[in-house]
Amino acid sequence: MNALDRKILAALENDGRLSVTELAERVGLSLSPCHRRVRALEEAGVIRGYRAELDPAALGLDFAALVFVTLSNSKEVQAFESAVALLDNVTQAQRLFGDPDYLLHVVVRDLPAFQRLYDAQLTALPGVLRMTSTLVMKHVVSNRPLTLAAG
Repeated sequence: MNALDRKILAALENDGRLSVTELAERVGLSLSPCHRRVRALEEAGVIRGYRAELDPAALGLDFAALVFVTLSNSKEVQAFESAVALLDNVTQAQRLFGDPDYLLHVVVRDLPAFQRLYDAQLTALPGVLRMTSTLVMKHVVSNRPLTLAAG
C-alpha cells in the first residue's frame, strides 16, 4: 500500500458516497486507475464495505452502556459468542485479555430498557460468572478514521 492508496482510503473514510469520478479528482488520478485501485483495496479486504453512519439519538437510542463480562470457564467461549452475536442492542462485543473476558457496547432507549435487557438477556448468556456495567456519559471520540491512526 502506498501514499496514493492511503489518500483513496482517507477520502472514502471521510465520505463513502463519493463516486469513482469524484474520488479520482480528489486524489489526482484518472478514472480507470482510481477504479482499479479501489477494486484492489476491496479485494484485499482493506475496504470491508460501505455503510451509513447513523445517529443513535435520532433513532431513539439515547442510552449507552459498557458491560464487562467474565465467563465461568473457557469452555463457554463459543456458546457465549454465538449467543451475544444474536443480541441486536449489542453494537460491539470485544474479547479481552485478562479479566474481564469481554466488553460489550450496548445501546437502548433508556434506563428501564437497559435494565430489562440486562436482567432478561445479558445475565442469561451462556457461561456468565460475573457482569458489571457502567453508563456512557458522553462520546468524546467516535469512529475516528483508521487512516489517521495508520498515518
